[in-house]
Amino acid sequence: MRILFRKYGCLPAAALTVALLPPATAHAAGPHVSEAGDAVTLSVPPSRGSPGYSVSVPTDSQLALTTRRSGRTVLTTGADALRFDAAGASQHATTLTGWSWHDGVLTLTADTTLTGARVEARLTPTSDRYQLTWDVKGVQSTALGLTYDLASAGHWYGHGETSTPSGGPYTDQPWPLDAGEVEQEDFSAASYQMVDPFWYTASSAGLYVDTGDTMDVSVNGGGDGLGRFTVESGDTYKATVFVESTPRDVYRDYIGIVGRPRQSDATYEQYAEPLWNSWAQFYTKVNQEKLLDYATDLHDNGLDGHTVQLDDKWESNYGNMTFDPEAYPDPRAMSDRIHDLGHDFGLWVTLWINLDSTNYQYAADHDYLLHDADDPTKPCTVTWWNGTAGIVDLANPEAKAWYQDNLRKLMDTYRVDGLKFDTRFFDDHCAGRDGNTRTDYQRLGSELADSYDLQGAGIRVHWGTAAHEAGFVVRQIDKGTSWNSLKASVAQNLALSTIGYPFVETDMIGGSGGQPAPTKEVLVRWAQSASYMPLMYASTSPVDTTDVTTGQKVDYDQQTVDLYREAIARHERLAPYIWDQVQQTLRTGDPIVRPLFFDFPQDKASYTVADEWMLGPAVLAAPNLTSAPTRDIHLPPGTWYDVTRGTEIRGPAMLKSYATPLTVTPAFVNLRAEGAAKALRALR
Repeated sequence: MRILFRKYGCLPAAALTVALLPPATAHAAGPHVSEAGDAVTLSVPPSRGSPGYSVSVPTDSQLALTTRRSGRTVLTTGADALRFDAAGASQHATTLTGWSWHDGVLTLTADTTLTGARVEARLTPTSDRYQLTWDVKGVQSTALGLTYDLASAGHWYGHGETSTPSGGPYTDQPWPLDAGEVEQEDFSAASYQMVDPFWYTASSAGLYVDTGDTMDVSVNGGGDGLGRFTVESGDTYKATVFVESTPRDVYRDYIGIVGRPRQSDATYEQYAEPLWNSWAQFYTKVNQEKLLDYATDLHDNGLDGHTVQLDDKWESNYGNMTFDPEAYPDPRAMSDRIHDLGHDFGLWVTLWINLDSTNYQYAADHDYLLHDADDPTKPCTVTWWNGTAGIVDLANPEAKAWYQDNLRKLMDTYRVDGLKFDTRFFDDHCAGRDGNTRTDYQRLGSELADSYDLQGAGIRVHWGTAAHEAGFVVRQIDKGTSWNSLKASVAQNLALSTIGYPFVETDMIGGSGGQPAPTKEVLVRWAQSASYMPLMYASTSPVDTTDVTTGQKVDYDQQTVDLYREAIARHERLAPYIWDQVQQTLRTGDPIVRPLFFDFPQDKASYTVADEWMLGPAVLAAPNLTSAPTRDIHLPPGTWYDVTRGTEIRGPAMLKSYATPLTVTPAFVNLRAEGAAKALRALR
């Protein structure tokens, strides 16, 4: 067994170089390490299906990792590449002090800015990626992080829903990520935001941080051009760096780790027709009379939908699992009427039980609630938009059984067909029972939700194999009701789809967020955009709604109703094609909604297109997401059928100032792609 080790300053450099280089004949057989000039280089030769790569580490300057493919840099660390918190301050690795190559692992040691502390990093290569693990030795650290130079890899993607200084994730979702500023200190499996610790780049590199701990993530924070990925723990930092030929290959590598959906929790009908949910229509100012009037208006105006779902504020108090008797004098009659109109009936539910509800004390007395992280002798309490609550502890089988028994009685009594689960299954202020972690509670939440029909409302579980394999429809966080939120909803679907959650929908058509009711134009454009997504999630009625900020009724004109109905009809015609993509995703894990460059990786212009997307391999959607009367449209290479104009176009092409009156939703069919014939039948 050959062991190579270098400790600088012990032997003449020339002698060490001769002694440490492996035989030349060994280089072609697999990964090998060499030292030349001022760098140690790990080289992985190309193999079938993998392009090969190298990782270089300087020997005469601050520790850094530069990854190259075919001689071209695809990813490099930034200043203070390996950072850690210790002795009350931020520290980092400095100069390399030694290295060894043993049993396929390159081990690096380096001094640090803290006296008595050193860093040990290990690179374990395989054909298309390398594992990077590292520790701090000699002191106790509380956080470890990697820093990357964003520009070294081109544009960055992934992450999920972004917190940004410009209003993300509600009104801002940078695409690509480096086009904005992402700053997220609570990046975690317990986060309400849909996030995963996976990023990929235009250079076809990728980063996956394997942790269950909370992270502090910054991508171009303050415009610094850096990606900072810090784990709030002193344990070993574990990451995988992918090096592939295309971004889609990087995505597939990641899915190979976290898993692909084993099912879709939505039915064909739920893909084909909208779900109508009461939230943005009424918010919490809803009652039996209003909900029935809403359902009747939708029915009478031919606005199809498979379900009418009653959202927040139907309970007598949060966690009671009983209807407010004043607002809902006869819930069963309400449910029966909705069924008579041809819809299923659904309810919003949560595991958060307010402290002033009837069920809270019962749950606390029976130890059914999560415990406080700082004082495990008492229940954990969390503040949310509806008060202060405890959370049902799903790791306690008795608590889960009690909660589900309450749900069963509610559903049986009132003929409830399905549920919309909201809030989270865990909070960082709480302690996991019997060693269960944040990711365990995502699994437990997935298992609970999978017992019910979620009616296409989606759910917000993420971060870990259980969430990826569950195959849930993914519901975005609430958006606003203006143009920037519409654009954010599209970019967010691109982000969520390409971190492994393929069954996406935008936030409720028209937005929500407690903002003024959407204008006619925003509502129509949102419906048009959603018609080219896998599912349509609707709330604001195009017949009429109420402006929550003024309390005044908003009446939309007949054209609004007609164009909304037309968007629904188009989506229904596309349903057979969309259903084919669902089945393909179950086989491959590939996203249904994806950026143009997934299908056209050599088309450089595609990497910054944020307002177009591929719906499967054959349909390119380019709806107008602004108030402008025209828009520019980029078409990648191929032969495209222009659905609006009925003409063929040879790409690549830029269609400048394409006319988009409110009646037009630009879309194109790739005539050489699989599924083109079915898409053409739906769209012509």
